[in-house]
Amino acid sequence: MPEQKKMKTIELAKRKVASELSKIVGQRKDVEIDIADLEERLNHYQEKTVEVQASASEREQNYRNIQDLESQLTSLAKRIEKAEFDLGPLHESLDRLQLAERNARFTADRLDEEMTSTRMAYERNSENIKKQIVELSEERVRRWWPTITPKVMQPTRSRASAFRGLAVERLVGNIPSICRVKLQPALFHDLSHGPAIAECPYCHRMIVTEEVGEWQ
Repeated sequence: MPEQKKMKTIELAKRKVASELSKIVGQRKDVEIDIADLEERLNHYQEKTVEVQASASEREQNYRNIQDLESQLTSLAKRIEKAEFDLGPLHESLDRLQLAERNARFTADRLDEEMTSTRMAYERNSENIKKQIVELSEERVRRWWPTITPKVMQPTRSRASAFRGLAVERLVGNIPSICRVKLQPALFHDLSHGPAIAECPYCHRMIVTEEVGEWQ
C-alpha cells in the first residue's frame, strides 16, 4: 500500500530531523553556557572597576598610587571591552541556533501530523480492503464453489486452510500468479496439455491453466 511506503519515508525524515535537532540543542546550550560565563566575568570586571574607583579617595594622592590606579582601571577597561566584543558573535550564534531549533521543532511537528494522517488513511484503507476480501470470498463461495466438482473441491478446501485462503492461482504464460516461480519447459508442457485445474509443482496450490470460460 502507498501509505506504508509514505510512513517509512516520514519515519526516516523524523529520525533525520531528530538527529539534527539534538545537535542544534547541544550547540545552543554550549553557546548559552559561554555567554553566561562571559557575562559573569563582565559583571565582575565592572564591579571591580567601581571598587577601584571608590578606593581612589582613600589612597594617598601621590604619583605611585595614581599610576597604580590608572593601571588597574586601564586593565579592567580592556577586559570589559574584550568581553563586550566577544559577547556580540556569541549572541549572533545564539540567535541563529534558536531560529534553527524553532524550524526543526516545527518540521518535527509537521512530520508528526503527517504521520498521524497517513496512519489513519492506512488503517481506513486496510479496513476497506479487508471488507472487500470478505465480500469477494463470500461471492466466490456463493457463485463459484457450487460449480466445482467434489474431486476438485476437497483439495481446494485443504489448500485454502494451509495457504490462508490463497489456495488457487492462475497460470500466466509460464509463471504461476502467486508463487511466481517460472516453470521449466517440461513442466509447462505438462500443465498446459493437462486438465484445466492442476497442482502447482512448486508451491502445491491449485493452479488454473485455462480461463474459466474455456473449461466450464
